[in-house]
Amino acid sequence: MMSSTVDFYFDFGSPAAYLAFTQLPALAVATGAEIVMKPMLLGGVFQSTGNRPPISVPLKGAYLFQDLERYARRYGVAFNLNPHFPVNTVTLMRVDISLAMQGDERLGQYREAAFRAMWIDQQNMGDAAGIAALLDAAGFDAAATLAGASEQAVKDQLKACTQAAVDRGVFGAPTFFVGEQMFWGQDRLDFVRDALTA
Repeated sequence: MMSSTVDFYFDFGSPAAYLAFTQLPALAVATGAEIVMKPMLLGGVFQSTGNRPPISVPLKGAYLFQDLERYARRYGVAFNLNPHFPVNTVTLMRVDISLAMQGDERLGQYREAAFRAMWIDQQNMGDAAGIAALLDAAGFDAAATLAGASEQAVKDQLKACTQAAVDRGVFGAPTFFVGEQMFWGQDRLDFVRDALTA
């Protein structure tokens, strides 16, 4: 086997990252691969690389969401366009980083809840009250969790993770790495699987 690890670069604000996320457990089972979650701030990636979100091109954005709906049906997963999209996810991503830095065993639970809130329940995840409600519903102390996410060390770590993604060649989400091979987009999962089993 060429590699037993998949690095998965994501931001909760990416609908394609959400769809890919739903398929990672089956990919891990089928290939025996370990999935390494790599949070980053997609807005920072865009700024650093000169890329921009597809929705900024109206015709492309409209097509993209039709295509994502097709993939959701193929995968058999729920998907609803978030009416608040695009969403500033900096706080969501800082919470992820903070929980990881603390070694919180509920990190996976948080990631599931954040993706669900954004792409199934259509919640406003750019709103502090919305994030607090998400955390409360997922069993976290919202005030303490948000306070932890606002610490400078967490902010610096998110910036470092985002820069590391850019330095590796990432320009959008989701991006996968199998060894040194990079694959961009949830519609490249077949190529990821092939690289893992080559």
